[in-house]
Amino acid sequence: MAVSPHEPPPAPTTRGAELRALLSWRRILNRLRAVLRSALVTFVVLTATLWLMPGVASADIVETLGLVLVVAGVGAVLRPLLLVGIVALGGWGAMLFGVVAQIAVIVVALEIDPADRISGLPSLVLAAILAVVFAAIIDWMLDSGTDDTFVKEAKRLMRGVRRRTARRAGGPFLTLRRPRPGSEPGLLMIQLDGLSEPVLRWAVRAGNLPTLGHWLRSGSHTMRGWHTGLPSTTPASQAGILHGATRQVPGFRWYEKDTGKLMVSNRPRDAASIEARLSDGRGLLRDGGVSIGNAFSGDAAVSLLTVSHAALPGRSARGWAAFMASPYGFTRALVLGVGDVITELHQARLQRRRNLLPRVSRSGAFLALRPASMLLRDVNISLIAEQMARGAPSIYCDLVDYDEVAHHAGPARPESMRQLESLDRMLGVLERLAPEAARRYHIVVLSDHGQSQGATFRQRYGETLDELVERLSGESPPLVVSSGNLSLLYLTQFAQRLGRAEIDEVYPQLIPGLAAHPGVGLVVVREEHGPVAYGTSGLHRLRDNTVEGLDPLIPYGPHARADLLRHQESAHIGDIVLISCVDPVTEEVAAFEELVGSHGGLGGWQTDAVLVHPARWPIARPELDGADAVHFQLLEWLDMLGLRTSALGADEEAAAIEAEPRLSRVRDG
Repeated sequence: MAVSPHEPPPAPTTRGAELRALLSWRRILNRLRAVLRSALVTFVVLTATLWLMPGVASADIVETLGLVLVVAGVGAVLRPLLLVGIVALGGWGAMLFGVVAQIAVIVVALEIDPADRISGLPSLVLAAILAVVFAAIIDWMLDSGTDDTFVKEAKRLMRGVRRRTARRAGGPFLTLRRPRPGSEPGLLMIQLDGLSEPVLRWAVRAGNLPTLGHWLRSGSHTMRGWHTGLPSTTPASQAGILHGATRQVPGFRWYEKDTGKLMVSNRPRDAASIEARLSDGRGLLRDGGVSIGNAFSGDAAVSLLTVSHAALPGRSARGWAAFMASPYGFTRALVLGVGDVITELHQARLQRRRNLLPRVSRSGAFLALRPASMLLRDVNISLIAEQMARGAPSIYCDLVDYDEVAHHAGPARPESMRQLESLDRMLGVLERLAPEAARRYHIVVLSDHGQSQGATFRQRYGETLDELVERLSGESPPLVVSSGNLSLLYLTQFAQRLGRAEIDEVYPQLIPGLAAHPGVGLVVVREEHGPVAYGTSGLHRLRDNTVEGLDPLIPYGPHARADLLRHQESAHIGDIVLISCVDPVTEEVAAFEELVGSHGGLGGWQTDAVLVHPARWPIARPELDGADAVHFQLLEWLDMLGLRTSALGADEEAAAIEAEPRLSRVRDG
């Protein structure tokens, strides 16, 4: 199924037909309804604002109606001029100027108000801020919490982009005709960060995801799980999905002995350095594709809000500027974000009152993450809409809302489910935007990993992993670098990676003490004949598949041995690799970070990612094992749609996995 499953009737071809379409009763009524709504909202907002302002006499209704007309006139003149400024600024300037633009319209209107009820710049600015806040809340209430207004603004943006594109291609300077939906295929890939296949399947069965549920029940799409392997993190998965190079990323963070540097993959400078190793110029988005909100670019021609490029969208990203300038864009998201903070405080209080376990603190920086993720989601959808209007052949976008909330609330808790439902609504928004697109986009929805729930290591055992390692070391301890329930230990005083015998010489109690601890499920170290995984009551020699005592890999599922072997080949792997314990009944893990929902290692649903794709599309591999396999599957679909200049054969695919990566040329959009 494509985003646009139905072709509209041919558009009128004569100027008279265009004029008749423009003056149709339906269009006139829609325009009148929009004007009346805008006037009503403005009247209510101004009345409430003037009533709240100290020292302002109660307003006469006629005078307030006059002020409504003044606001409309000022907005008609000032907003287009401000939009030009916002487009010119781009980046942070557009974000700041977008808020200022909404306030400026009200300030100017109040300044020239014939009734002259408010004077003085501080009072004018305060009144304008109140008016903007009231307008955002009232518009949201009138839409009953739907995305109708957001969709209308996005459609207006897309029509403008397509008309400008047509003019540059030699089309008429002014036309009344709406651009027709594109017929050439395109591929839109939406990543729902942190969503496991079991959670998605349950949510669809429960009827909580109407968009995805409709696609699956109608047979247009099908759902399949895929195994992420180790590490189960966004950077590792995107290194595989976008570049086919997961072995360059051993965790979310790691230490590099050759440079003495701690790498953190969500730091822009580190992400840029990592991408230089990943890229061979043949990434998933190489042929004119667009990367939005990802860790790495996939060799995209245009990269927007991509961590490795460390820049906000510039002047060429009109969707960014339009979102910032619109009353239904940044300002609305900012106001509603405050409501998200209040909701978060209430939900955290409910968890405490009900003594819901496991749980972690949901204050501090996480309070800012809730509204920030909502804002980023809306910005991303606006940027996708613009690129659909431009006709980008392939688009890959990461939506992080669910993952952020699930880390602190739990992957299947009601708060996380509400975020998943909002992402399903965004898929519905993209479906509604399809008629304005320059291509006929097919949608693929996938995740990069899942999440596993559980009380943290510190909550269970009264000490952090760092404290345990320090206690067992007896001297200057190794460096502990954790990602969920995966931890890499580095003996930083040695330039090379050490084996078991060398580690025992320095820290004789470390490996036995870690293996005996109930919170540590696996201790993986190199020995003479290859890596060995130690547990509390046995060991597993990974290379020859020999087990002594109780097999410590059993709780981690049938892929554990292959996952650990593959992980041992990663660049900059730790001298010691730890995986926390997993409960065989509940599949809960003990994260080394203070997160109730975690991912990074093995155990539970964190390695159970999902792929939703058009049902008739061929699947070359019966089982998708690892992000590199997903990468090559997506490449085959791009080639099938004619969106790839050249495809890799099976031999080339194997060679590409083993090849040494090199830097490609990628520019910021």
